[in-house]
Amino acid sequence: MSGLAGLLAGHRDPGVYRWHAAFHVADVQHTVEQCGTAFGYVDGWTHTTKDEVLEAFAETFSFPDWFGRNLDALRDCLADVPGPRVLLWDGWSPLARSEEQTFDAIMDILAERAGGDDRFSVLLRGEGPDLEVADLDH
Repeated sequence: MSGLAGLLAGHRDPGVYRWHAAFHVADVQHTVEQCGTAFGYVDGWTHTTKDEVLEAFAETFSFPDWFGRNLDALRDCLADVPGPRVLLWDGWSPLARSEEQTFDAIMDILAERAGGDDRFSVLLRGEGPDLEVADLDH
């Protein structure tokens, strides 16, 4: 987990990264939480549509009942999620391929949130379209 270890130790800036490691989700969660960082998980293989992905974000971050399940509400609610935190999004490519504009908008929101100073990072795991994000393993 060297790339993740570097991120958790502060040797890598928080941000949105591609990550190719095949560790079990429970192992990643354990590693992240052992470093005092909160963990969130979205399973994009079972949440493939905009509505399903937004619902998965709402569940993983315990968004309030007023969450409107739209992109503006996602931005607003993510702004209130405290860091440090690592979000692992497995299987992001089904949404990226089927709803490209939605995926791009979510990526913009995640990148904006990761730009804060409270160590919020996103790991996009799995194969998919080329993205202009750094690779955590390099």
